[in-house]
Amino acid sequence: MAERDVYYRRAKEEGWRARSAFKLLEIDANFSVLQGVQRAVDLCAAPGSWSQVLSRVIYERSEKKDDIRLIAVDLNEMAPLPGVIQLQGDICSTTTAQQIITHFEGQKSDIVVCDGAPDVTGLHDLDTMMQSQLLTAAILITTFVLREGGNFVAKIFKGGDTSLIVAQLELFFSYVRIHKPPSSRAASQEAFVVCKGFKLPADYVPTMDVDADPETLTPTTRKLLPFLVNGDLSGFDPVDTETIAI
Repeated sequence: MAERDVYYRRAKEEGWRARSAFKLLEIDANFSVLQGVQRAVDLCAAPGSWSQVLSRVIYERSEKKDDIRLIAVDLNEMAPLPGVIQLQGDICSTTTAQQIITHFEGQKSDIVVCDGAPDVTGLHDLDTMMQSQLLTAAILITTFVLREGGNFVAKIFKGGDTSLIVAQLELFFSYVRIHKPPSSRAASQEAFVVCKGFKLPADYVPTMDVDADPETLTPTTRKLLPFLVNGDLSGFDPVDTETIAI
């Protein structure tokens, strides 16, 4: 039986909503991204398998269960999950970021995860570009809601812009790796960025305005936003491929 059927069967047996749950479990096993987490945000959460992982793992490990706050964000409604607050909203909206912080009672998240992906067309370059745009949107809202020192995990599609993605993330995180979990199908172009040690650059002000006049932006903001707008790769140096362990 194919490997994907093994994970599909395990997901059914263990009560996960999708086989993708194992991807986050494996990432945590390798990188300890959920260690000490009390507040978490799952972007593009439907159907909810990563929110399930957050709920099970964080509640199981925490000694202060009353302090746990887990928020699942998606444009679409999904079936309720124990201990998870569902927020229907657009991850490209500042309002959504403000709602998340309100649910955290003014605090910020320990981790942001995003397993979202656009509808796949089968055209590799187009799919990669669309996924990169989704990832950039996830990074933008993360700069609003993630605490200093926090973690970030998100899906990417491997392609020619991988070095750019790493360079963007290294603006905000002290540790950035690309990882392909064993439960990710070998034939799939997906991988995951695993980022730790979040810190806002001194000249960066969180924004969702990708159409802003570049002349009004700080140097860090100009490095982050142009790719989302028009694919401009200027300003980035090549990334050492030894740091990209796919």
